[in-house]
Amino acid sequence: MENIKKVKFEFVALMASLMSIVALSIDALLPALPEIGESLGATTASNNQLLITMIFLGIGFGQLIFGPISDSFGRKPIVYVGFLVFIIASLICVTTKNYEMMLFGRILQGIGLSSPRSLSTSMIRDEFSGDYMAKILSFVVMFFILVPVIAPMFGQFLIHLFNWQAIFYFNLLFGLAIMVWFWFRQPETLPKEKRLKFTSHLFINGAKEFFKYKEAVAFTLVSGFITGSFMVYLSTSQQIFQEQYNLVEMFPYIFASLAISIGFATFLNSQLVEKYGMMKIAYYSTLAYAFISILYVILFSSGQNPSIYTLISFLALQFFAVGFLFGNLRALAMQPLGHIAGIGAAINGFFSTVLAVPIAHFIGSFVKTSVLPLFIGFSVFGVLSVLIFIVLKRKTRLLEA
Repeated sequence: MENIKKVKFEFVALMASLMSIVALSIDALLPALPEIGESLGATTASNNQLLITMIFLGIGFGQLIFGPISDSFGRKPIVYVGFLVFIIASLICVTTKNYEMMLFGRILQGIGLSSPRSLSTSMIRDEFSGDYMAKILSFVVMFFILVPVIAPMFGQFLIHLFNWQAIFYFNLLFGLAIMVWFWFRQPETLPKEKRLKFTSHLFINGAKEFFKYKEAVAFTLVSGFITGSFMVYLSTSQQIFQEQYNLVEMFPYIFASLAISIGFATFLNSQLVEKYGMMKIAYYSTLAYAFISILYVILFSSGQNPSIYTLISFLALQFFAVGFLFGNLRALAMQPLGHIAGIGAAINGFFSTVLAVPIAHFIGSFVKTSVLPLFIGFSVFGVLSVLIFIVLKRKTRLLEA
């Protein structure tokens, strides 16, 4: 049976590496945002935030292209096509002197990176299902989290040693190394006999099939809410720690410590998910996510920032809950979609990301002199996520009755 296939460490590491190209392209750039903005004539914090959120917009739309096509032509060729787009986009980013062209390059980077990001999930779904799939995704996310731990520090190191363009060049070299590894060591996970015939209606038919499964739609919504509120943190973290708290040199270390919190949670999830089930763990983690953010809003409703130690404590607890959510939410959404794993992962990724980008941009615009808007965003979308879980659980009980 597919659930009891022996898992190779190399497969987990390779899938995590494919995802990590995305993380490196985002997190390594965080310390360089003010310098990039200044060199391109965009000095406001909200403009700098767009350099982060726009790559997510590209990821969302790119998945709609690469996911369905991979169901017809296989996973591996489409990963290579996506990486080629990423190379072109990266060259645009390092050569432009124009802010708008940089935004275009970041969107194009996201489109290219959407291929390895979403197809790694498709390849995992090709091989596994159920709570065991959630376990594998947790292992992948755990390895993947190592990149955000070191990326900002490494980005800052490259800036001090060379310039901000060096970050883009390193991302290219890192991605190329992963592609070579992928070429030689990863077999195709979608055999020809399981591929869908390519037609002009491939996406439309896949979308119709996706929306038949209400639980897939519901968990995609929850994923969008959680990803959106988390994206606010990603796009404003440099501004919060370097400007509001004046911790320029400490920013990479603070960012790393919070990433470790997520990584530890994903490790625990990999150990617990088969015993307790991904649904139960995701539900209680969503409750914790909502409760922690509401508690912060109540305690610091004045808008005055607490001490850095208090803020880090709240964020660490918040991201500990997030660590139990990322892998489980994706696995829950993908569980009924094994027969359309490519299109399923694409639509799941598209809607969760495209929903997340405006959430992040809207809430991020209020994060100027206080962290309070960040936690208000966490609490609103945390509560909405809990409500979706409650409705799903109630419908499940009715069906079982």
